[in-house]
Amino acid sequence: MTDYSIILAGFGGQGILSSGRIVATAALLEGREVSWFPSYGPEMRGGTANCSVVISDEAIGSPVVNEPDVLIALNGPSLEKFAGQVRPGGLVIVDRSLVHQQPQRDDLRFFAIPASEMASNLGNMAFATVILLGCLSRNSDCMGREAFEKALYEVLPERHHHLIPAEMSAFDQGVAFQAAT
Repeated sequence: MTDYSIILAGFGGQGILSSGRIVATAALLEGREVSWFPSYGPEMRGGTANCSVVISDEAIGSPVVNEPDVLIALNGPSLEKFAGQVRPGGLVIVDRSLVHQQPQRDDLRFFAIPASEMASNLGNMAFATVILLGCLSRNSDCMGREAFEKALYEVLPERHHHLIPAEMSAFDQGVAFQAAT
């Protein structure tokens, strides 16, 4: 297995912090060491939000991520802010429904998924981040499908557990997404 540092970024209310918690929990369930470090603007919903997740097979010395292996961006300002920090050869995944630009680098693996559009077709906009996490799972060994599903049961309030089968369907759509730009 490989160590990963991930930044998830967007506006408050898009599920950024929850998505980071789910990734961290899934990796923890697979026996990995993890850290989850949230950051958000004072206005929260509608303001900026990001979190970093570090996944390792060894003890983690610091939750601070200066050169992420992965960036998941749900808005243009987040792509602009963090794309330059991604290590060469790193992975950048964006919601193409909301992010209309590409990183100005050719040394990254880049996936632009119409996640919000896909989530709307599934009837729940909250599934957009789940779709992007499916793409992350396929293109890294950050977490497997089984651990992701177990993490949903641990992180989501019980009143939302009835949504988990639909969330797993959204996750699978992200796994199946092939188009890279």
